[in-house]
Amino acid sequence: MPLRRLLYTAAFLRALAIGLMAVLIGLYCAKLGLSPVQIGAVLSAALWGAALAALLTMVMGPRLSERAMLVALTALPVVGGAILLNSETFALVLAAAFLGMFNVHGRDRGAIPILEQALFPATTTDADRTRVFAWYNVLLDVGYAMGGLIAGLPTLLEATTDLSTLDAMRITLVIFCALYGAAAILYARLPAIVDEVKPVGLRSLSPESRPIVAKISALFLLDAFGGGFIGTAIFAYFFVERFGATAATVAILFSVGRLLSAFSHLAAAWLARRIGLVNTMVFTHIPSSILLFTIVGVDSFAWAAFFFLVREGLNEMDVPTRQSYVMAVVKPEERLAAAGITNLVRSGGWAAAPILAGVMIQGMGLGVPLVVAGVTKIAYDLLLWREFRRVKPPEEK
Repeated sequence: MPLRRLLYTAAFLRALAIGLMAVLIGLYCAKLGLSPVQIGAVLSAALWGAALAALLTMVMGPRLSERAMLVALTALPVVGGAILLNSETFALVLAAAFLGMFNVHGRDRGAIPILEQALFPATTTDADRTRVFAWYNVLLDVGYAMGGLIAGLPTLLEATTDLSTLDAMRITLVIFCALYGAAAILYARLPAIVDEVKPVGLRSLSPESRPIVAKISALFLLDAFGGGFIGTAIFAYFFVERFGATAATVAILFSVGRLLSAFSHLAAAWLARRIGLVNTMVFTHIPSSILLFTIVGVDSFAWAAFFFLVREGLNEMDVPTRQSYVMAVVKPEERLAAAGITNLVRSGGWAAAPILAGVMIQGMGLGVPLVVAGVTKIAYDLLLWREFRRVKPPEEK
């Protein structure tokens, strides 16, 4: 199987599992009787686990093969899922989330994208690089959408069988483990040529690349910190608590949102050819952040769902453009290090916010985390445009 097709297929399987877990993890913890603060701690533990994995990937990348790292990184969620299935205490659930690196935001925030993003540019040209990343993200978002639909399976099982809510959720979580196991098998088949690539470490970045990577990493940290307040699990909790939406309704809503995001990636690649990567990132991201305020302000689920879907159609247009841009402004041998540090700081930002969101929800109100996220993300966009609008990738020079 060609390298790009193998990576695409494995990414799709992981996306199915991620979409499933993102919807269920918060609801599953609530059914176990955990408090909002404890749920926030579980979500943060999962993200800190992902952050640690990203750090180890960046540090060990120059010494280990991509194949070995990808297989290990897909095996750990299987182990974490197995622990979660057999745990009911807060401490064990916390440990399972950390070890399993569950992507509670509904999108892949772990170490695996570091490796994949570093590999994809070698499969294409500068002119087609953004399009390759766009299709990569299309497959991810379609997988997230379908995984979100699978997350509605517990509701179906409850209606058609005598299973309790927890047992129905556990059966669905078995599917999560199986999907990651299948992805591990695919990564084990990576072509040997991949293992011959020898990337440099972060300390070996060239003088030209070092300030670019440092600035963009700081900005990505700010963006991710804002995003940590509005992960899928927190959004699901918001819709259920604020409007009384069912898990099945939330699953369908998120699935439609993922499909809108999927099509937006292709639109982003088209737009980037015309106005540039940085302009596409900024001028599509600001409106999506403003829409967070409208979701908080409306009184009906229908309007909140509408604005949520509009936001989903815009929010991810910066993803393939961001990935393509970072890989374009550094040297080929520096791509793993650049992908590693930018993903690592994003993981740290995402991990820091959910527990704060839990405290805000419990002490200040359901909508406060969404408002904080909107303000933080708009600040990020303005700073990004100021710092990088003149730093052009090769295809724009």
